[in-house]
Amino acid sequence: MVLAKLLARQKANIVKAWFDRLINSYPPDTAQFLKSQKDQFANPVGFTAQESMQGLFDLMLEKWDRPALIKNLDPIIRVRAIQNFSPSQAVSFILDLKPLVRSQVDQASVSAEELARFDQRVDDLLLLAFDIYLQCREKIYELKVSTERDKIYSAFSRAGLIADVSKE
Repeated sequence: MVLAKLLARQKANIVKAWFDRLINSYPPDTAQFLKSQKDQFANPVGFTAQESMQGLFDLMLEKWDRPALIKNLDPIIRVRAIQNFSPSQAVSFILDLKPLVRSQVDQASVSAEELARFDQRVDDLLLLAFDIYLQCREKIYELKVSTERDKIYSAFSRAGLIADVSKE
């Protein structure tokens, strides 16, 4: 309970630093844009990431709620799955939460057990993020296969190599 109260007081600092670490995983020009542009319509990726990270942090301090965590985590991971991030790069920002939390709390006032429980939640969130990433990548590959299959069918059809067989 002590850790949750301390982290709630430090939420703004921790979430800002966490967001900065996420954004710094992008190329410098992109990172600069994502940090500087605050309008949700001009910068939907940055806006969504910041909103989602605030929600995730709040949920990390409460009772574990898998559907709510997925709802907040999905937009960030979905974007990173489409971009040129490896699986580890796409989800590694979650692990940044551990050192950020430790830097913001006086570890003498928090039990090792509470820190271990928080670390376990971060690890569980990481695994959840990996599951989401994998689902998104599977969907991307399914769409690519479907598109290629449709192209081939269309080409064969135009070339007269496909004939409709009637059931008579």
